[in-house]
Order: sequence, then C-alpha cells, then structure tokens
Amino acid sequence: MVSSRSSILSMLLFLLLTPFVVSLHLQDRFLKCLSRNSESSFPFSTVLYAPNNSSFNSILLSTAQNLRFTLPSVPKPELIFTPLKESHIQAAVICSKKLEIHLRVRSGGHDYEGLSYVSEIERPYIIVDLAKLRSISVDIEDNSAWVQVGATNGELYYRISEKSKTHGFPAGTCSSLGMGGHISGGAYGAMLRKYGLGADNVVDAHIIDVHGRLLDRKSMGEDLFWAIRGGAGGSFGIVTAWKVKLVSVPSTVTVFTVTKTLEQGATKILYRWQEIADKLDEDLFIRVLIQTANATSQGKRTIATSYNALFLGDATRLLQIMHHSFPELGLARQDCIETDWINSTVYLAFFPNNTPPEVLLQRRNIVKLFFKAKSDYAKEPLPETALEGLWDIILEEELPTVAFTPYGGKMSEISESQIPFPHRKGIRFMILYSANWQDAKENVAKHVDWTRKVYKYMQPYVSKHPRETYVNYRDLDLGINKRTNTSFTEAGTSWGLKYFKNNFHRLAFVKAKVDPDDFFWHEQSIPPLPFHMR
Repeated sequence: MVSSRSSILSMLLFLLLTPFVVSLHLQDRFLKCLSRNSESSFPFSTVLYAPNNSSFNSILLSTAQNLRFTLPSVPKPELIFTPLKESHIQAAVICSKKLEIHLRVRSGGHDYEGLSYVSEIERPYIIVDLAKLRSISVDIEDNSAWVQVGATNGELYYRISEKSKTHGFPAGTCSSLGMGGHISGGAYGAMLRKYGLGADNVVDAHIIDVHGRLLDRKSMGEDLFWAIRGGAGGSFGIVTAWKVKLVSVPSTVTVFTVTKTLEQGATKILYRWQEIADKLDEDLFIRVLIQTANATSQGKRTIATSYNALFLGDATRLLQIMHHSFPELGLARQDCIETDWINSTVYLAFFPNNTPPEVLLQRRNIVKLFFKAKSDYAKEPLPETALEGLWDIILEEELPTVAFTPYGGKMSEISESQIPFPHRKGIRFMILYSANWQDAKENVAKHVDWTRKVYKYMQPYVSKHPRETYVNYRDLDLGINKRTNTSFTEAGTSWGLKYFKNNFHRLAFVKAKVDPDDFFWHEQSIPPLPFHMR
C-alpha cells in the first residue's frame, strides 16, 4: 500500500514538473543559441521568461485583449522573448529555425482569436513580444514618421501632436493597438474616407525575413513590400518598423455622439444613414454603434443606435452638411464639440470627457472583455424589415455590440489590388458583430452561437461571391490551416478569398518566394502557392 501510494505521488510530481523541466531545457538551448548568433555580449536571460519566472504571467497577460485566451485551460508558450532591438529578433528567428521551435509574434495583442500569443496546434512554441520596440521618430518637414511596431497608435498620435497640431495619421480609434499587427491587416479609422487606411499611407518598412536578414523596402523588393501592407501579420516575416506618411488635419475638428433608441425612430434613421453615409463629404465620418439599453425605469430593454462622428472642420460647416444631407439625425449645435485632432482621438477612443491626451501614452485599453466577433461588408442598405429582425437577435444577447463603419470617399478611389486589402469600391459600410461577457464562468458556447446566428441571419444582406470579411477581425470559424499540409486551394475557399478576394493568389505567390518552407505559419497564415500554380 505504501509503495503504491508513493508511486502515485511520484507520478503526479513528475506530471507537474515536466512542463517546467521542458521549458528550462528549451530555455537553456535557446539562450546558448542566441549568444552564438549575436554580435554582442547582451545578457539574453534578462529578456527571456519561462513559466517558472515570477514575471511570466504578467508579461503573457500584459497586452492580451481578448480574455478568452488568458484562461488556465488555454495553451501557454514555453518561453516569452521580449527583444530590445532588431538584432535580438534576427537571432531569435535563426535560433527558432535551428531548434525547430514555433514562433508567435505579438505587437499589441488585439488579435481577435489570440493567434499572436496562443497556438492550439504547435508545441512547443514561444512568443516574441515586441512591446519594447516602441521608438517613434517624427519628421514634420518630410511629412513622415518612423514607428516601431511595439508602439501603439495612441503613442504615434501623441508624438505627432508634439511636433504639429495640423498633422495626423489615419489609423484606428482604439488607442492601444500595436502598430505591427494593426497596419499589417490594413488599419482603418475615422479618417479612412479622407485618406484611406493606415496601410495605404506606408512608404517604407523594416522586416526580418526567414533567414534572419533585416530588410528595408529596397532590399525586400516591391512584391514583399506590397504583401505586408494589408496581407495580415505572421505570414512573411517579422515587421519591426513602418515609415508612414503623415496627413493634414485642420487646427479645429468637430466630434459628436447622438443616440437614438427604437422609441425615437432609430430604425428609419439608420435606414437613411445607410443610404447616404458613404456619399457624405469625405471630411465627415459617422459610424453607428448599436447596443442594448434600458428604455424605461422598469428595465425594459431596447435598441440604442449611437452616431459617433469626426468632422475635419468646424461645427458651422458640419451643421450645414448635416442639415443638407442627414437632417433626420437632428444634429444641433449643442451636440457638437470643437477641439483639435489629438483630443478627437481621445474622444473617439471613448475615454471620459476632458481626459488629457497624455492618456494615449499609457498604452491601455479601457475595456477588457471576453468576446467573440465576426465581420461583414454591405453593398446595399439593409431593408427596414431586415433591421427589425436584427434588433430581435441583438436583444437575445446580454452585452452585444454591432458597429456600422462607413466607406466611400478615398476608399472608393483606391484600386482593390493597390495593397492586399481589397474591400474598396462598392462597399457602403463594414459591419462588426461582437458578443461580449465579463465573467470567466459564463457559458462560452452560448455567446459564440449568438455570433454565428447573427452572421447567418445577415447572409442575404451583405456582400457575396465571396462574402467579404476583415482580416484584422480574425474569425477561425471560416477555416483553419492544416499544419502538416497547408492547402492553398482549401485555405482560399474557406477564408483566403473572404479576407483578400483576388489578392489571395498573389499573396500566396509572395509567400512561396520568401518563405517556401512555411516557417512563419499559424492557423490562418498565407500558404505558399504550389509550384504548378505559379
């Protein structure tokens, strides 16, 4: 009996300690390789974290935005590597290849399916966390800035504003987005109708390729430079910095938020918005955020549609445009807040009123939730009857968010093949559906099923052949690569054409050129184009 109990205890102890032993062995081999492949005597042990390190969990969770992928049951990396400069990443790529260690690369952690820091298939894997590569150099005379990929878009906005009140950059409204993944997938924001995407305004880049070489636009070639601006992160190499073109903004801009409930005629107003949102003056961006709200003191739930806007100009001209083009909203002067561009970015990120712009340097997302999301593109207005059916589905979920983002303007003028991001001419607006919850004990399947239900309901009303979706709103429901035999045809028919349309073939061609052995692989990475299809 004693011997049996001792054997059981030994087995349990072995099972508990095995992951730490594996990590320590891997850490030792990785450290030795890094030292051999680095020109300096840098102490790499200070930027490499195994699970037994007291800082491991805090670093792992530091930028993970979707709390679904932070639970104990989710696979964890064997190591987290936090490089301080590009040469450290070069050594990491070389050593990962030599030691056959799978890499996940994280810049901001906003990946909707956690692919930048979770691998359900590849074991062992390590995270290369780029959060410490944060330098930003703004050159107002050249109308440009170099920004490392670990910096957030909020930090970039702030550093631009330090140099000029009449320059900006057209990227996302959530201020904690890491610039690496954000621009890699396109990067849309409140100035997309005026200036296009963040990726449309990139003029150079630094990337570390599969051989560990540091390349700029000239040395990487135009094919690879094309692919990394909107072809999504994690497929071609590790982008370390972008050179972006700054855009002009007026010294005075205007923001507003006007909310209409069903009881206030929300359905008819939203139908009208769908008709005109992509045709408005390109200085005007009005998105619609749709959520549930209490209609009465008794707690009856209703739908609230919030029109959240940025206008590149003063309130007087804005009101003239609104009264002519969208009087149904009833915008009044008291709804309008005149400010400067940098403070408008704080407003659009939903920080409390009068929050100083220094909050952008805190790199924080004010809301962290568990969520599952999907996206669509609409080419025609949803009929009022379709909106009414959508309201019924939204009311079934506790904390749903549906967002309509207008296109038109500059977005319609840029060719679908200019960069890999193809959703351009003919798109009226993009749609995001998200089920959100705050308790880890919630029934996850219930919320995921809701997103699938609303996505299925919307099928008749959105783009077709393919049904387009935004790659930065990753959705593994669309399909997952096989690790041992990534099929170009299978990936294309499941998710590739939805994200990239006809650009998918060219992306796979570039992948075959720069990473034929598919070292930079993940569940929805671009597969190499088969030789017979080149």
